[in-house]
Amino acid sequence: MSFISQYVEEAGEILKKLDHGQIEKMIQILLNTRENGGRLFIIGVGGSAANCTHAVNDFRKLAHIETYSPVDNVAELTARTNDEGWDTVFSEWLKISNVSDNDTILVFSVGGGNEEKNVSPNIVTALELCKKVGTKIIGVVGRDGGHTAKVADACVIIPTVNESTITPHAEAFQGLVWHLIVADPRMMKIKNKWESLSV
Repeated sequence: MSFISQYVEEAGEILKKLDHGQIEKMIQILLNTRENGGRLFIIGVGGSAANCTHAVNDFRKLAHIETYSPVDNVAELTARTNDEGWDTVFSEWLKISNVSDNDTILVFSVGGGNEEKNVSPNIVTALELCKKVGTKIIGVVGRDGGHTAKVADACVIIPTVNESTITPHAEAFQGLVWHLIVADPRMMKIKNKWESLSV
């Protein structure tokens, strides 16, 4: 089997195994957040950080949820990394944003954060702050979900079907899950441009 065929087959297998119940829980949390005038904060590092930026646009524009991500301000992100340390870049940003029990935080991550292994400790620190103030926690993560899966109110763990392609599938399926959520008729407030054009 070629790598292309194998990769596509793996993606199909993952798609069939996605936890619909966890996705539904995420939708309900986000609907409540919007209804109550709360905000959505999205965090992630590496490729997942790039997904944060795209998702902020979709949740703001299409779902009409006030949404932000600390990764969209590279000046503050790098200043905090330089001056205060990588571990607290998200938590300190969230403190300035007055994150509260009315808000929701969405984590995009391959591993979900692991303090013991020093992998994405900034996600762990941010979630500990959110738990302390009562912020709802949701996530789309890979592997075993790490710290995010342990503390989340709802979390989709992208199933591992091949140990050598965990990262690309996890980051790709983050996009599938958030697009699914935003496209849900209960969530979507305005249509996408192409769908709104008559043929």
